[in-house]
Amino acid sequence: MRTMGKEVDNKFTWVIKNFSSQQSTKIYSDEFFVDGCKWRLLAFPKGNGVEKLSLYLAVAGGEFLPDGWRRHADIHLSVVNQLSEELSLTRETEHLFDASTCDWGFASMFSLKKLHDKDGGFLVNGELKIIVEVSVLEVIGKLDVPEECEETTKSLSKVDDNDVPEESEETTEALSKVVENDGAESNDSLKEASSVKESMDVNGFRVLPSQVETVSCIFERHPDIASEFSPKNQHLRSAYMNVLLSLIKTMCQSTQELSKDDLSDADAALAYLTDAGLNLNWLEEKLEEVSEKKENEEAGETRVHEIEEELKELKLKCSNLEAQLGKEKANVSVARAPFSFDDVV
Repeated sequence: MRTMGKEVDNKFTWVIKNFSSQQSTKIYSDEFFVDGCKWRLLAFPKGNGVEKLSLYLAVAGGEFLPDGWRRHADIHLSVVNQLSEELSLTRETEHLFDASTCDWGFASMFSLKKLHDKDGGFLVNGELKIIVEVSVLEVIGKLDVPEECEETTKSLSKVDDNDVPEESEETTEALSKVVENDGAESNDSLKEASSVKESMDVNGFRVLPSQVETVSCIFERHPDIASEFSPKNQHLRSAYMNVLLSLIKTMCQSTQELSKDDLSDADAALAYLTDAGLNLNWLEEKLEEVSEKKENEEAGETRVHEIEEELKELKLKCSNLEAQLGKEKANVSVARAPFSFDDVV
């Protein structure tokens, strides 16, 4: 039996029924395809080591892809408020998926307390709605296709079903996830040829062509960044570099887009990179500046709210005073009016 994935443009909606009753530590969505790549969502209903909903995008069947595969993608994950879309929470990240990091997302995606608020709008009739938007930037290695295209695939790629297990499932302890494969191969050789690009070397790091300029700039400004970097494995080096690029991209967001959880994740990512030997004192200082700006923003928002409330009270007081002033002027006008002859006589 094979798992059929759903072909989507770049957006996939996952409705988790009876979310509050979920007993599993982690749950997976159905598989879906974006730009010929097969994905699925991974959620931890009770949090992945934190009191928050943990949510990730995962490459489906990644362990069955050829050695050296990579997928570079921009990701938008949204927890939908079903009463008011304006209250939905969306977080963005970018990641270079490979054999060492088959999933990526947010450990602290959303507060479980807010999520389970009966009037919050996130759980309606026990259902939680999650939307992911995936933009595949570059692919190294073979693409996947939906199962219904398999016969066409065989004639194009001459791959026999026996080359790949029809139904497989393994537990990878180090990554704490279960991955599956349906044996599908690409049915569009032209698309595959145009999507597959070679990685390039920048100061000992294999990066995608779209990352060369950014990584080169980092080394130009901070030439000693990797002078004590210990990992030698190219996959690990690329993974660390991708985390660094994602961290920098996060820090370039406005404070309005950044939450305290984002900054906490950024701090953890910085510690992760520093422990590996990257010299990131300059980035640590910038992260402190961003955190300070966030605190200033929150303090400013609080003060703005207080001033607005004070202004409302003053406006109401002014309105009442104006009404009182009008009455007093009318009384004065009456008092000033002289008696007429008829009034006196």
